[in-house]
Amino acid sequence: MNLALFIILAFLLLALYLGIRASKGKEMNLEEWTVAGRGFSGIFVFLLMAGEIYTTFSFLGGSGWAYGKGTPALYVMIYITLSYVLSYWLLPSIWRYAKEHNLVSQSDFFVSKYKSPYLGVLVAIVGVIAMIPIIVVQLKGLGIIVSQASYGAISLSTAVWVGAICLTVYVMISGIHGSAWTAVIKDFMMVGIIGFLGVYLPLHYYGSYHDMFQAIYSVKPELLKLPDEGYSVSWFISTVILLVLGFYMWPQVFSSTYTAKSGKVFRRNAIISPLYTLMLLFVFFVGYAAVLKVPGLQGGDVDLALLSLSIQTFDPWFIGIIGGAGLLTALVPGSMILLSASTLLSKNVYKVFVPSAPDERVVKLAKMLVPFIALISVYFTLNEGTTLATISLMGYNIMTQLFPSLIFSLRKRNFVTKQGAATGIIVGLATVTYITLSGTTIATLFPNIPQGVKDLNIGFIALFINVIITIIVSLMTKKLNNRQSNI
Repeated sequence: MNLALFIILAFLLLALYLGIRASKGKEMNLEEWTVAGRGFSGIFVFLLMAGEIYTTFSFLGGSGWAYGKGTPALYVMIYITLSYVLSYWLLPSIWRYAKEHNLVSQSDFFVSKYKSPYLGVLVAIVGVIAMIPIIVVQLKGLGIIVSQASYGAISLSTAVWVGAICLTVYVMISGIHGSAWTAVIKDFMMVGIIGFLGVYLPLHYYGSYHDMFQAIYSVKPELLKLPDEGYSVSWFISTVILLVLGFYMWPQVFSSTYTAKSGKVFRRNAIISPLYTLMLLFVFFVGYAAVLKVPGLQGGDVDLALLSLSIQTFDPWFIGIIGGAGLLTALVPGSMILLSASTLLSKNVYKVFVPSAPDERVVKLAKMLVPFIALISVYFTLNEGTTLATISLMGYNIMTQLFPSLIFSLRKRNFVTKQGAATGIIVGLATVTYITLSGTTIATLFPNIPQGVKDLNIGFIALFINVIITIIVSLMTKKLNNRQSNI
């Protein structure tokens, strides 16, 4: 066993220890397993939500996109920062309502707001479908990290299998408690490692940031601007808007709001968190530094940029530390996503059809579903060749379709009906699914429209259709519902 692999293994054992330790002495009922009894302090909520946001995509995918696409990669930093602005008003309302009604999952929120358990089933299914690609991102990133940091001693497929098994055990034992404690170590590690790499590598190879960008401009000037077609200005803006609206729609992020002691936590975090986002600049700097020093990476291999440049620069012991930090960026969000997906299927799907099932059975089923979901994710991980960024965007296209129904439900007088909410979500999801699976684009459907419209993000188009359908169906069914209530 080489030194780098030994250090990575030590980080994994530490994370498993923290997971087991965090659950010690706690009765793991549904509320404790999923939302920690709503007792987390502000710092834990901050680190937990950061743990879900700054994942292996931030670690590998961000640098990979800077390497392969250049300027379009900046959408990541912009949408995360703007999402925190939205959270200042959005999250306290969600937390307050969830506490008053004792909610433990995202679907519970929709069920309570629209008085429809079957809408909750739909929301749960949409959430699980969208979360599978994000679990794939974590497992694929984990596989890349372990495989590269072990200098090829462990294959990517073996690393994925081992990671999935460890992730499954971790979630089943500790629930959200382990994720929160591991997030503390992970965030300090990630800030330190990314900050160091983002400063050292450009200065080591180029002398200064100015010289680095000047060298890139002389060879690949297209990386330093938004292209006229494809990832153009209209794609950039529509993607940022889409991701801002979908940022807190993820079930694992949504449910994390339930863990706080007070709604004031979110407003404090909204003020502080944008500063934390600045670390993504250093991720991009690493990707840019690799452009001329690790040339030739294509397709999904662009995600290797950070590790490839690090391996040719540092000794194995430091590669082990980089790999350990990267491993934690997969473990924390991956555990949260598996936890949320299994909870949604057991509580908001199974229990709807078997309402007499006690909470003990629901918790047991949720834990049994964890390895099943992990197995599905492993299959897609080993058969998926696209970049981490592309996979992540696909999940966002799906998840953002819940936003219209959510935002309408926060109004004092919500005119949207359960039929309108469900229809809008289904149509939005169908639009994304059809265009994604068929390989169709706006350009192929409407070849004569302006280029700016052709480049709009598909999820943004689906969201627009979703809103229109939601309003139309709600206005139609509201009259019908009123007639039925008067009979």
